Amino acid sequence: QVQLVESGGGLVQAGGSLRLSCAASGFTFSSYGMGWFRQAPGKEREFIAVINWNGGSTFYADSVKGRFTISRDNAKSTVYLQMNSLKPEDTAVYYCAADQNRRGPTVAWKYEYWGQGTQVTVSS
Repeated sequence: QVQLVESGGGLVQAGGSLRLSCAASGFTFSSYGMGWFRQAPGKEREFIAVINWNGGSTFYADSVKGRFTISRDNAKSTVYLQMNSLKPEDTAVYYCAADQNRRGPTVAWKYEYWGQGTQVTVSS
């Protein structure tokens, strides 16, 4: 069955870095667009970044542009989110998602598969 398993979350001080990983199985990872989203308490799920099927194209939300980097390793069926210069407002549960649209959508409702999420907490 399809699985997306996020890891790498945790508690970090403002200005610090974390690298999230999302290991995929049960589908042809290299044919899927992959996205990262986050959801803070009481807020809607927010688009963060997307990468197309071969890693040749990426797109970021303005709130993270220049601080976060999405990448993928199709040989390992894994997508990553490198997060630098973290701010307290980055605190949220972070989710990876997969969709058959190779370019990768930027809206949550279009995604076919979701992980369970990993908590990121940034202290001030």
